[in-house]
Amino acid sequence: MKYFEVDFHISSPEELMQDSRDILSALLGEAGFETFEETVDGLKGYVQQTMFSQQNLDTSLMAFPFENVTINYEIREAEDKDWNEQWEQEGFEPIVVVNNKTIIVHDGRHLPTDTSLYQSPVTEIEIDAHLAFGTGTHETTQMILETLLEQRLEGCRVLDCGCGTGILGIAALKLGARESVGYDIDEWSVENARHNAVINRVDEHFISHLGDATILDSIPEKFDFVLANINRNILLADMEAFRRKMMTGATLVLSGFYHTDVPSLVEKAQLLGFTMAYEKQKSDWACLVFRLNKA
Repeated sequence: MKYFEVDFHISSPEELMQDSRDILSALLGEAGFETFEETVDGLKGYVQQTMFSQQNLDTSLMAFPFENVTINYEIREAEDKDWNEQWEQEGFEPIVVVNNKTIIVHDGRHLPTDTSLYQSPVTEIEIDAHLAFGTGTHETTQMILETLLEQRLEGCRVLDCGCGTGILGIAALKLGARESVGYDIDEWSVENARHNAVINRVDEHFISHLGDATILDSIPEKFDFVLANINRNILLADMEAFRRKMMTGATLVLSGFYHTDVPSLVEKAQLLGFTMAYEKQKSDWACLVFRLNKA
């Protein structure tokens, strides 16, 4: 997957620099940027080349609220490399998600030392990440895992939109779901999700497709749970497609966006007939849970 790396230089009073970074990252999220890293004088942002629009970027920057702050940027092609190289070579320490029950995500090398220390029952998920997002370290992934621990998944069919490593669908299966179907626009992610389903011994009930939300038109089944950990713009564009694949009374779990994005997503969901059940928040990130009244 090809990315642009955009270096944003913020000219700001020192006391406004961190607030400026935070606001800029929120605006860039609306323009399709996926990840950021802080620099001495601003931010570096990464966006898929197929998702990038310089016009949208400039429009977003025009909405910056501080009059005494100026922002300049430089665009270059990001190095075509394995973005998970560190995970693949070094692995990661176990990630523990607790919510009445416990999920422990590990890489198969760094194992939890004593699972009896955690709230029972404990569900272990092994993730071998190759060129795919979703090791459980990010707040958005953790919030969806927390949400899955709150649900009754026994016998349910689950759809994972933008499945990455397959972590969410695999978690759902290990918590009792009968089938998990995922899709991703990245071929590496689709293969990695299948690989992780095998090492977690749920591959007989796991399917991953290559494509975007249009792939849903070729899937005949409807689902009891739809999970989507994607950026705000894609969620707004694809929510209607999600709805068409949901049973009456089904649950929609969304994350991958900032708390400031919540009003626009709630408005869209309500227009489509969803009722908001509750919201979670970690740092600046949010997770929304909806119920579908009528399929």
